[in-house]
Amino acid sequence: MAKIDLDSLNIEELVNLRDRAIEKLAEKVATRQAELEAELEKLSQYGKPSKKSQGSASTAKAKKSDETKGDEVKEPIAEAA
Repeated sequence: MAKIDLDSLNIEELVNLRDRAIEKLAEKVATRQAELEAELEKLSQYGKPSKKSQGSASTAKAKKSDETKGDEVKEPIAEAA
């Protein structure tokens, strides 16, 4: 790519350069997005984890942490008695 002496450009030329750069970046972003979506589509054939299995794990963790909290509260009361 040719080097551009930005100091030698007038405002109008700088604006045109900026506009071309924005257009080129938008093209590259759109191309990359299409590539990523195609890759995601390929990967989706392997399936997604079900929401039930994720929800069960979260529920089990929540119950376990509740039990721990319950034990912590009971200990000081038992010591006082």
